Amino acid sequence: MANQPQFDPADLRQSWPGPSKPRPIVVIGAGSIVRDAHLPIYARLGFNVVGLFDLNQDVARERSSAFKIPRVFQSLSEAAATRDAVFDVAVPPAAIADIIAQLPPESAVLIQKPMGRDLAGARRILSICHERKLRAALNFQLRFAPNMLALKDAIRRGLIGELLDIELRLNLFTPWNYWAFLKGEPRLEVLMHSIHYLDLIRHLAGEPRGVYCKGVRHPAMPEYADTRTAIILDYGDTIRASLAINHAHQFGTHHAMSILKLEGTRGAAIAKMGVNLNYPKGEPDTFEIADGSGAWINLPLRGSWFLEAFEGPMSNLQRFAAGEDTALVSSADDAARTMAVVEACYESSARGATPVPPVV
Repeated sequence: MANQPQFDPADLRQSWPGPSKPRPIVVIGAGSIVRDAHLPIYARLGFNVVGLFDLNQDVARERSSAFKIPRVFQSLSEAAATRDAVFDVAVPPAAIADIIAQLPPESAVLIQKPMGRDLAGARRILSICHERKLRAALNFQLRFAPNMLALKDAIRRGLIGELLDIELRLNLFTPWNYWAFLKGEPRLEVLMHSIHYLDLIRHLAGEPRGVYCKGVRHPAMPEYADTRTAIILDYGDTIRASLAINHAHQFGTHHAMSILKLEGTRGAAIAKMGVNLNYPKGEPDTFEIADGSGAWINLPLRGSWFLEAFEGPMSNLQRFAAGEDTALVSSADDAARTMAVVEACYESSARGATPVPPVV
């Protein structure tokens, strides 16, 4: 194409800059995501985790020992009293509101997604953030994965052109028993997993007008709610946006997939989210981009959704608190809009399909 922008894919952004003077971090919650992602990344970045608190003190002490964290707080109030700290709240969604209500006013706080169990919970959390003037971000770290930062940068530079097609496809087996607290929860797949993709698509394409959704159970997972989902996002009559999510594929890896595909008027991109494949070990992420000629370029990545994506949310929050970043990439206000899309998905699924009319 004559007007195709010239670019070197190696120039596409893949990381978020760190703060010049990181503040001490207090971690509230010491579950598997903290063990597997938060603490390893903070250690790699040289962030100073000064203490952590968990209701399960044995688990807190185990994390403290493994990551050489100097202090295990005996209570939430003790943890919240840490001066000039950035708080990393990584707890189940039902516990978020009561915890952030006890943090000092104007604190910087990173909150693990989802933002409550439903939109009502998100509204309560958002209200507390406003009342206490918290500088709050949600840990929607997929936005910060190297391949997704590159994708966002490609869109910003005009390499994709006007978006025309967005497709997210998962066909794999997810071991839901890895998260014991999800058993019996009335909402599962969209709230706890596809929320990442809905949030990412909002980040890339803006606000959808509405959703069509159907979530279903799987007979081999009777203790879990929706584990497979089909979603269509309404972006008008020129963008097709769909998510086809199957977490119950039990027939090996030959046809397993975990990809996001975007097509536009100038180019296209495909990103693989490898962590979903053989979770939690996963596979490497990938990113391919094509220009108008149809030639595809495979961009080497500096890392993946799991773990490098976890660098971004805390770095952005720290920089925002210090005045080095002008905005939070995933602020509480923005995250509440993702929760509204999640709510619309469950409402659509509950209403059911349009009945097929009789032929005669």
